[in-house]
Amino acid sequence: MDGMMGGPGARVRAWAEIDLGALRANVAALRAKAPGAAFMAVVKADAYGHGMVPCARAALEAGAQWLGVATPDEALALRAAGVGGRVLCWLWTPGGPWRECVEADVEVTVSASWALTEVTAAARAAGRTARVQLKIDAGLGRNGAQPAEWPALTRAARAAERDGLIKVTGVWAHFSCADEPGHPAIDRELEVFRRAVAQAEDAGLTPEVRHIANSPGTLTLPESHFDLVRPGVAMYGISPVPQVGGPADFGLRPVMTLRARLASVKRVPGGHGVSYGHHYVTPGDTTLALVPVGYADGVPRHASSAGPVLVAGKWRTVAGRVAMDQFVVDLGGDAAVAGDEAVLFGPGDAGEPTAEDWARACGTIAYEIVTRIGPRVPRVYVDGRP
Repeated sequence: MDGMMGGPGARVRAWAEIDLGALRANVAALRAKAPGAAFMAVVKADAYGHGMVPCARAALEAGAQWLGVATPDEALALRAAGVGGRVLCWLWTPGGPWRECVEADVEVTVSASWALTEVTAAARAAGRTARVQLKIDAGLGRNGAQPAEWPALTRAARAAERDGLIKVTGVWAHFSCADEPGHPAIDRELEVFRRAVAQAEDAGLTPEVRHIANSPGTLTLPESHFDLVRPGVAMYGISPVPQVGGPADFGLRPVMTLRARLASVKRVPGGHGVSYGHHYVTPGDTTLALVPVGYADGVPRHASSAGPVLVAGKWRTVAGRVAMDQFVVDLGGDAAVAGDEAVLFGPGDAGEPTAEDWARACGTIAYEIVTRIGPRVPRVYVDGRP
């Protein structure tokens, strides 16, 4: 995501303000939670909507040693932007750009025998050793080799190592329920993971890093830290366990503030329908303000008649349906003018809603609220904290 430093300029209708100082402070706070482990900053999905390249650079400045992305295209985009550090990519499909990633010194994840076949072929074609991490499905049921397939995969990987085609640098897995402290799956998956590591070592592999801890694991499961932790959403100042504590309880600060300028302010009589379907009708003479962002910008349609917005010094609620490009709020007797600022969410310092408030209003998680903010909304980078 391209962005700009400083102010957004008077012509911008809406913008997402990204506080890179807060991000660096969050990295420091998270590193302190796992002082014995290396730190992987997960910057997939355009850094959860915050802008992949600027956030990756800020995380490395704050002491992250690794960057984590889902797709190979994301990994290659980091390298094309000149971003250094070690990069792990994990979401592959057959025929993917294995050779390009090997040549770009991206560490690739192998979760099945077909992937091992493809990466060894790419290494042979590139004339260099591929850096590979093996993933076990410890119970999440998504990617990763099933435990029954794991011994054969580790033996095959060791054979490829002996041939000089790959170097297995890591063994890893992903939790299914770490965001539910005390869930019985946590201990089961840790046991599967420990057994998988032992089997990999029995096959002759010597992984540099073993890792399973995501954001909730980093914050609440010190026994899961192993050699490396992989914070994602927590790095952006969102609590992965809001039922346990908010960002401030973990020493974190939300990084994104979503702002827009009112496009219209007008008086209307009572009984006036608002937005598609007239699901909101004004109860009396009132002032309506038009906020020029909608579901094409990532504002959930599920926020219709529910989403909170700070306008004219008070929380308002979306009046009626969220449309593709805009939504309305009812200001009651309060005054505003076109061009005034509306704040959809931010850290909450100035009384504005947070991404977690939006998540509750929409029946989702705060991860989705920030990640879905689309490319029509420019990212403006500021540096509000050391």
